[in-house]
Amino acid sequence: MDRDSPYYKQVFMTDKKTALSGLKGEVFLLTDQHKSFASAQIELLVAIEACGSISKAAKQVGISYKTAWDRIDAMNNMSSQPLVVRSTGGAQGGGTRLTELGHKVIAGFQALQEEHQHFIARLGDKLHSLNDVASFMRGERMKTSARNQFRGTVSHITLGAVNAEVELDIGTDQSIIAMITQESVEQLGLEEGSDVVALIKASSVILSTNTDIMTSARNKLIGTVSRLLPGAVNTDVTIDIGGGKSVSAMITNVSATELALEPGMTACALFKAPSVILLKDA
Repeated sequence: MDRDSPYYKQVFMTDKKTALSGLKGEVFLLTDQHKSFASAQIELLVAIEACGSISKAAKQVGISYKTAWDRIDAMNNMSSQPLVVRSTGGAQGGGTRLTELGHKVIAGFQALQEEHQHFIARLGDKLHSLNDVASFMRGERMKTSARNQFRGTVSHITLGAVNAEVELDIGTDQSIIAMITQESVEQLGLEEGSDVVALIKASSVILSTNTDIMTSARNKLIGTVSRLLPGAVNTDVTIDIGGGKSVSAMITNVSATELALEPGMTACALFKAPSVILLKDA
């Protein structure tokens, strides 16, 4: 998609006076000098819809292939439903398309642009139809060094003498278990039904090709190897765990070779419950 095309301008461009005025709250728009994080994600979604592949979309928006993958993984993990679905296709990135929710997010952002000058006055009328976009942007504003970020709902809390075990529904048939102190449960105001974000560092994730392996780690997410990115010392491995979500692990090149990892093979991601950090909107 050409940046000079009418559709691109309609979604991403606005006059200088309007852009400088900005919006309050959870929505951030493009200005002449800066591009918000949310806008960058929307731009990638639009490019994917136009190009049909991750590699072409990445080139279209001026980012690396790896960055595009990371943004897609983050968007899908932080959404109740996937925004993008793809099939692995080697160096060319395979086929990629937007889901119905992905189209809604773009349409919602376009609606924000069109209604920008009247948005504040009409906020009450527009809020319901833009709810998916607002929720998506709220999650995308969080910055953290943890590669794995999952938005989920507390499905069960088991209280102990000192610590508590918190189970999260992340929108797949597999859940995440976090072990935190009871004091943290109280400070966060956690209860069944609470919306939270789970963070897990990629370095805390152990991989195994034996899905029947017995381990003390409370979390075992089974899926399919969707991506391997070898580096000088380590290999970045992405496991598709279903529901449009994925988990990343950073393992040594030696380990990747010994496991004989290849795209498409079944593997499981293991990590301990205390390795999971929970965040909750204030």
